[in-house]
Amino acid sequence: MPRQSATVFVVDEDRCFGCAACVALCPVNALVLEGLLVIVDEPSCTHCEHCIPACPVHALSLEDEEKAIPLGVLA
Repeated sequence: MPRQSATVFVVDEDRCFGCAACVALCPVNALVLEGLLVIVDEPSCTHCEHCIPACPVHALSLEDEEKAIPLGVLA
């Protein structure tokens, strides 16, 4: 799946508790665990969405770039 334009990967830091299930599934290593929060390297993220359904607390999403509040994102 190609990277989605005008979209950003968002980690809801109120929900994420650092289980790292998503980190293990990222094919491009764009996700890292820092403490109890997953951080995404947005330029490296391909928006493949492998990680989103793996999150047990639904803390991961792809959102419209203009509406998103980038939490847990390295820009």
